[in-house]
Amino acid sequence: QAQLVESGGGLVQAGMSLRLSCAASGRTFGSAVIAWFRQAPGKEREFVAAITWTGLRSYYPDSVPGRFTISRDNAKSTVYLQMNSLKPEDSAVYYCAIRETPILSDSVALYDYWGQGTLLTVSP
Repeated sequence: QAQLVESGGGLVQAGMSLRLSCAASGRTFGSAVIAWFRQAPGKEREFVAAITWTGLRSYYPDSVPGRFTISRDNAKSTVYLQMNSLKPEDSAVYYCAIRETPILSDSVALYDYWGQGTLLTVSP
């Protein structure tokens, strides 16, 4: 069983940068995929980025701007989401998730473990 704990959310002004963290524990993740999703009020959960635990491959949807970068620190079992030039439309609860099958995916249904989320609010 894996446990994921997100942190780093908060209230920021538009144009600022922020880095979210996701600390993973409870098992080894040598072949897993870890991803970030976000969900704004009244909207479906949206895929933001994914990375293999090895860090060799990452995946971003076309809908996510080049302002977001996913990375990982294996020594800390932590995955990060660096977000630059934030906009009010980036406001959402951000979740990290792990998929045990080592194939990058943007599908919510294919991820096995989820964190509780961290709230990001970007003010105009």
